[in-house]
Amino acid sequence: MDSVNRPSRRSLSHTELEDDCANNTLEDMGYKPELKRNRSIWQVTFMCFILSSVPYGLSTTLYYPLAAGGPVSIIWGWVLVSFLILCVAISLGEITSVYPTAGGVYYQTFVLSPLWCRRVASWICGWSYVAGNITITLAVNFGTALLLIACLNVFEKSPGVGLTDDFQAYQTFLVFLALTLLTHAISAFGNKWLPLLETFAIFWTIVGLICIVVCLLTIAKEGRRSGAWVFGHFEPQAGWPAGWSFFIGLLQAAYATSATGMIISLCEEVHDPAIMVPKAMVNTVIINTIAGLIFLVPICFVLPDLTMLVNLASGQPTPVIFKAAIGNSAGAFCLLIPLLVLGVICGVGCVTATSRGTWAFARDGAIPGSNWWRVVNKRFDIPLNALAMTMVVEIALGAIYFGSTAAYNAFSGVGVIFLTVSYACPVAVSLLFRRREDIKNGSFNCGIFGVISNWVALGWSVFAIPLFCMPTTKSVTKESMNYASVVFVGVVLISAVWYAVWGHQNYRGPPTDAVEHDSDESTHEATSDLPHKVKVNL
Repeated sequence: MDSVNRPSRRSLSHTELEDDCANNTLEDMGYKPELKRNRSIWQVTFMCFILSSVPYGLSTTLYYPLAAGGPVSIIWGWVLVSFLILCVAISLGEITSVYPTAGGVYYQTFVLSPLWCRRVASWICGWSYVAGNITITLAVNFGTALLLIACLNVFEKSPGVGLTDDFQAYQTFLVFLALTLLTHAISAFGNKWLPLLETFAIFWTIVGLICIVVCLLTIAKEGRRSGAWVFGHFEPQAGWPAGWSFFIGLLQAAYATSATGMIISLCEEVHDPAIMVPKAMVNTVIINTIAGLIFLVPICFVLPDLTMLVNLASGQPTPVIFKAAIGNSAGAFCLLIPLLVLGVICGVGCVTATSRGTWAFARDGAIPGSNWWRVVNKRFDIPLNALAMTMVVEIALGAIYFGSTAAYNAFSGVGVIFLTVSYACPVAVSLLFRRREDIKNGSFNCGIFGVISNWVALGWSVFAIPLFCMPTTKSVTKESMNYASVVFVGVVLISAVWYAVWGHQNYRGPPTDAVEHDSDESTHEATSDLPHKVKVNL
């Protein structure tokens, strides 16, 4: 790209030099830098961490492994999925080190795919990524609403009757609506302070974990389980065969780690993203694994009767576990406050990542009304229109709760499915078509470990998609039905219809030089024009 009018590098600080280089690379990919780079390696790591908010994410979905097998499903399911997600993070990190753009997996899928299928492949990946971002953000805010209502229930109006036992669907929806508006407002109007919020979240998580672990294990009003029980007891209550039941319970861990790749959408707001973002993704998975064990193991030591927890009407066993261990309502509620605050912060992080991912997809014309959603608000330095649009979609989907109280299961499940599909797309095309050629020039090449991680990540993706369409319990009712498959099919149909009506004739994909050769699929020389081949002069 022409370097005329760029500031002299001799007058730039190290950070400014990195930003200028990153912006040059972005321009070489075909995009104009529009967002401010305000996140360092630590801040992007913190952002990765709050996207998962492990103690919170594991709390809102604790029902799944409890029904699927109890302690064995909780602890060993978490270890297994953490390893699988580490392979996903390594795979995405390698590719992101070559293509660090807010388009993320969608852009990567396009430039790595053969000419004959790149438009369709990137379209599928992009719609999956945007839909996954939106439904995971929806699941986080809805999960926080359900957790808050369950937390209030530790206080009783009369013996055995909680404060919110008589809540109607509209009241639950209003709580969700309030949280949705709050998280979107913080992300929209407090963008420049978000790195501070993310830093605060780390220390809040550490302090909260210490308080929860110490109080639960020290007080333990109903006693403590044995180590053999905690690490070896398996009691499936979902009605499925034992082995399959264990896998059904993996939704908790998969949901808590599903946001791993969402950080890629912030590449255009990170200093030196080609190095920082891959490192942050991998390091965060390791940190999350440790934090998750620190949280889950003490909880398993103080678990009350498993059958009682599985049959709770609220579907939120964490408040009940805390109350049983602490012995009084006020103490239990105080210990739940760190999880509730993390829920709000996690919601803000997901809103931020979702708005960037949607904006990036819209600027390439792949979403109806793209000219509106691709606008960056200069006052707040964010894609405000895209953020508002995703909020409206989330609220509309949240209204499904009026038809079925099992809606939260659908949101969390379909979010995991869509993000899994989107993460698998660039990994698959890189591995099958041009992995060695692309990755060898990246700053995060893991060699043979990267190849192994690719295959593990793809294997997990193929297994996870049908797995998380299954209902949690074998005995299916209107309330226990897993509607993730319904939402999944609905989004697929919308994207397919839009591609047939508009995309097939008009969608060209990202503005790489290779697009010019798309009409001549036999011209393999086009691959030499891909962004990873561009030499940025320093």
